[in-house]
Amino acid sequence: MDRPLTELKTLGDLKAIGYRPLTVKDELRKNLIAKLRRGEEIFPGIIGYERTVIPQIQNAILGRHDMILLGLRGQAKTRLIRMLPELLDEYIPIIQGSEVNDNPFAPISKYGREMVADMGDDTPIEWLHRSRRYAEKLATPDTTIADLIGDIDPIKAVNRRLTYADEEVIHFGLIPRTNRGIFAINELPDLQPRIQVGLLNILEEQDIQIRGFNIRFPLDVLLVFTANPEDYTNRGNIITPLKDRIDSQIITHYPKTLEIGIAITQQEAWQERDGQVRVHIPYFFREIIEQIAFEARKSEYVDQKSGVSVRMTRAALECLISAAERRALLNGETETTLRISDLLLIEPAITGKIELVYEGEQEGVQNVARLLVGRAIKAIFPRYFPDPTNRKEGRAPYQPILDWFAKGGQVELNPELPFVEYARRLEAVEGLCAVVQRYTRPNTREETASMMEFVLEALHQHSLLGKDLFEQETRYSDMMGAMLSSLGRDDDEESDDDEEEDFRRYR
Repeated sequence: MDRPLTELKTLGDLKAIGYRPLTVKDELRKNLIAKLRRGEEIFPGIIGYERTVIPQIQNAILGRHDMILLGLRGQAKTRLIRMLPELLDEYIPIIQGSEVNDNPFAPISKYGREMVADMGDDTPIEWLHRSRRYAEKLATPDTTIADLIGDIDPIKAVNRRLTYADEEVIHFGLIPRTNRGIFAINELPDLQPRIQVGLLNILEEQDIQIRGFNIRFPLDVLLVFTANPEDYTNRGNIITPLKDRIDSQIITHYPKTLEIGIAITQQEAWQERDGQVRVHIPYFFREIIEQIAFEARKSEYVDQKSGVSVRMTRAALECLISAAERRALLNGETETTLRISDLLLIEPAITGKIELVYEGEQEGVQNVARLLVGRAIKAIFPRYFPDPTNRKEGRAPYQPILDWFAKGGQVELNPELPFVEYARRLEAVEGLCAVVQRYTRPNTREETASMMEFVLEALHQHSLLGKDLFEQETRYSDMMGAMLSSLGRDDDEESDDDEEEDFRRYR
């Protein structure tokens, strides 16, 4: 047949070409099989789940299963379920004007049944695009059965002069209105138990019952849920009969390797700005940003039950780029390269994305954020330079640098320094440029300077250099000198400088 399906206008037209609708689960299965045979990518843009989560979702679809995705925040659960409609047929026929997407061959509503009974093959149809066959509800404690399934509409009864015994007084909820489609409930444990009971029949018997009516509506719908695993297993907010009826339980996870995390962050972060300033991002900054999340996910100060979202790394990279962009604008530059001192300005992207345990609250969220950044720098540093704790070489490669500081040398840096002054201060440190040139291959003078600051910060993180913070300024100095300076302050000085100490932390 050369005529497009969407040009068919009546039930008779469908019968004439031998059209036979499938259930939504059979439709998903059919289209998934076709895509797998053609070798198509099923969930484009989802990175890190190729051998874990995605095969399990595909297996659930092949098995015609309702499913639940369990995972901590920021693990792409919602993005995954919103991609499921791409496995539906582009268009399906429904009875024109139907609230519940009635199948012309087997209508479930009174409206649809009467339309087919009265008009037969002349029953008008319309074509429903797959984008309109997906609905989603964020579970909240105030969600009601009427929201999800339906209830009696007294206004409709009055306006149409119907009795409450008439099926037409029913106001259908979200799930019946998604008949022949996919309905998703996010954060399932937040639904009250009595509301969860209302989902039992849909999952097992594929029907709903509206109160006051002895009528069953056989629905054709795929139900998908998301939940936090801690809520699911510990708080017990999903009732046991409902858990039993969800066919497939799929566990999501955070990136398993640094490289996967970097790929996700690079895909999600807004990096290509409007062209006012070009910001160069040396690769080790991407590694540091991602390592911050890895450090947070194992930190004793961070609540691991809450998790550390991949949104944190995206926001952190965007803050880092913005800090460099702002510096360039202030200094009248059109290009700039990220610096270690810019990492001071990503704290807002971290503090709002982590939840602390009691010990972390005592330490303070800003100090925890700085601690995580420091640990990340310390972890990434051996990828580029000799580890200062290595027994074979130890401090030897860095001894000229340490000697320079031991003689009283100091370096003061802040994120707003123009490049010429920034580079001049770093190049004054004896042996620093030589270390960078010996172990790395920077592409530009700007990247060389960033690597030099990387070395200084790493030496501080290994307790070989002292560091003081004054608001947005950093001062590196000899470790012993910094300790003696700190001990030398008397009580009166400390009481007078409390405001300064809010911004100053020596570790």
